[in-house]
Amino acid sequence: MINNITDSVVYVGANDHELDLFESQYIVPNGMAYNSYVIKDDKIAVIDTIDKRKTDEWMANVEEALAGAVPDYLIIQHMEPDHSASIGAFRDKYPDVTIVGNKKTFKMIGQFFPAMETGSTLEVADGDELDLGAHQLTFIFAPMVHWPEVMMTYESSEKILFSADAFGKFGALDKDEEWACEARRYYIGIVGKYGAQVQNVLKKAAKLDIEKICPLHGPVLDEDLGYYIGLYDTWSSYRPEDSGVCICYTSVYGNTRQAVELLAQELKSRGVETVEISDLARCDMAEAVEDAFRYDRLVLATTTYNSDIFPFMKEFIDHLKERNFQNRMIGFIENGSWAPTALKIMKKAFEDSKDITMAENNVTITSAVNDDTKKQIIALAAEMAGDRKAGEEKTADLEEAQKEEAEKEAAAAGNKGFVCTICGYVYEGDTLPDDFVCPLCKQGADAFKPVE
Repeated sequence: MINNITDSVVYVGANDHELDLFESQYIVPNGMAYNSYVIKDDKIAVIDTIDKRKTDEWMANVEEALAGAVPDYLIIQHMEPDHSASIGAFRDKYPDVTIVGNKKTFKMIGQFFPAMETGSTLEVADGDELDLGAHQLTFIFAPMVHWPEVMMTYESSEKILFSADAFGKFGALDKDEEWACEARRYYIGIVGKYGAQVQNVLKKAAKLDIEKICPLHGPVLDEDLGYYIGLYDTWSSYRPEDSGVCICYTSVYGNTRQAVELLAQELKSRGVETVEISDLARCDMAEAVEDAFRYDRLVLATTTYNSDIFPFMKEFIDHLKERNFQNRMIGFIENGSWAPTALKIMKKAFEDSKDITMAENNVTITSAVNDDTKKQIIALAAEMAGDRKAGEEKTADLEEAQKEEAEKEAAAAGNKGFVCTICGYVYEGDTLPDDFVCPLCKQGADAFKPVE
């Protein structure tokens, strides 16, 4: 399918409803979209190809969008095969096209397609520009968001950021669904390890005037960009997005599950409005990981198994640690009939994690829930419920510290200007325009104060 994003920018991607697992691990019940774009000007540029599953459809879309014209450039922002697998087919169809990429891009082209002749190439560096006529492209390197060769492309005349995998989501474009849920699962699962790198890119993006974001998966974003950028800032800073308790458990014979259900009841009776429960042996593991990062509190409940912890819990904790789980409170429930060790093992797993508060009132079940167990569950619920206010204050303190750090950086650099009191963006200059809008959080001039 093709779709006009503007008079000169055309969407030429494709939906895939036959894919069962994205990257062979993420369930995609609403399919997947592989996005590609054509910019029509004196010089014509195509931005990224798509997965080989949809090469023929994509090539037909490109041909329709070109309407008989011949492309001058193929810009490769990301070499992951769901975006690069059709380079060869495109090169065969348009042999005179110049392939644009960076040094790492061309190295990966040689790795993925050792027999392919690239023909004409243009190697670009971070900040380099490419003139198409009325459209001026600037290349913005985004290493490890989420591969080392990734770059984004900013088009200044229509203020479009082609963002590679950033701001993408699971789901085909012909399915109507909330952006945040599947974008969060996509981000946490695929990009979540690289929060620091995402923060670096957000700082670069804050200097650009962006009206549209065109990702390689999911819809084009052209309204309320502050909402999407704000979520990316929250996710990549590892700050909790919402107040609530995520409970993840494994249970062999139902006794640990019973304890979890009792805990959930106690939490709700104490005013905790959101309690999300996941059975790790049966749920979508990526959804459980998403919830653990979304909420400010986590409870892990599992059995002792072969002097260790149950395999699904071990896998789940590995997912959290791999993605730098931090800034949360964690409570624990263990079960063991003769030598319970799960609590000790789970706590040890988070010893090196940053800013983790471990509950003091944890629960030990010896086979089945009894009166003593219930007392422990009540104590854990009280502690987890009582930490809500402290968690909110901690998040607010973290955000304030980040704003202060931005101000200090600007002052140290000797910059004159104004700092956004909402997100920390710094506008350089002696005078702030009355109609200025923060490019990061979209707040007006009244949200700024002079850099001290």
